[in-house]
Amino acid sequence: MSEAPPHPRDVFDLVGQQAAEAAFEDARARGRLHHAWLVTGPPGLGKATLSFRIARRLLGAAPDPGHGLLGAAPQDPVSRLVSQDAHPDLMVVDRTDSDGKVRREILVEEVRRLNEFFSKSPASAPYRVAIVDAADDLNRNAANAILKTLEEPPPRGVLLLVCHAPGRLIRTIRSRCRTLKLAPLPEDVVAGFVARRTGADPEQALRLARMSGGAPGRAWALASEGALEMDDAARALLQGLPDLDRTLALSLTDRFRGGEGARSFALLAERLAARVHDLVLRRAEEGIGGLDAWAEAWSTLDRLPREVEALNLDRAEALFTALADLRAAART
Repeated sequence: MSEAPPHPRDVFDLVGQQAAEAAFEDARARGRLHHAWLVTGPPGLGKATLSFRIARRLLGAAPDPGHGLLGAAPQDPVSRLVSQDAHPDLMVVDRTDSDGKVRREILVEEVRRLNEFFSKSPASAPYRVAIVDAADDLNRNAANAILKTLEEPPPRGVLLLVCHAPGRLIRTIRSRCRTLKLAPLPEDVVAGFVARRTGADPEQALRLARMSGGAPGRAWALASEGALEMDDAARALLQGLPDLDRTLALSLTDRFRGGEGARSFALLAERLAARVHDLVLRRAEEGIGGLDAWAEAWSTLDRLPREVEALNLDRAEALFTALADLRAAART
């Protein structure tokens, strides 16, 4: 298991998103800097990283072409303040509360602080900048409250909304923002990135790239979470069907305990679902029957982590129930 990725405020390079950076820089250079930007794309593409890159430059950090079009010098005083979460003209809104605990959603109180932040003039920079990471996490009241900032744009204020699924945002938010869309990268680019960051060998790096869907940050996170080991376990469980390797299954449930257990459970369910999905496609292409049972098993695995957490179900029992469905499908 490799080291986890750093916080985006500490990242000074961005892989493969030159088009989005060029679109922003062109607008800024031509004096058409919009007051609100929706930075979109699947998780792990670097949306938050791009937002912090934009923030550093708007706050006055010295450019550093060695770190790309919007790169800033890491040792610049502005960059240091951003990394320390101490710049007076930068505000970050996310699900983390003052005690460091992660909430399920961004509350309206946080957005009200944001509106107050933008009511003041910049203290030391050309602009005041706020990053919402992510807009998907705004609850209904918070989403409605953020419209105040969007409808009454502050002078010398820029709002950056990180968003994984813009279609789920209320239309009035989307219509008041300019969009910067980040695109998935080729597998070989992601594999090279994750190999450099984690030390994975070429085969492992390519597997992580494929799991990530072309998202370098997600590939790195998967490496740090032990995704390769979970994928190997998912393959072994499926290859043994309709018999069940109970020793393996029980060893996996040992990882489901405690606060980090939810992610381990979700990761195993994800890898099982991905492999079942591939199996269904192969069987369909080869004209093999029994697809309905496999498709139903895939659907169960796909929604299982959300249901387990929402209903506070026992993770070990949920896994064995899902495995029973897979065993039944294998008998068809």
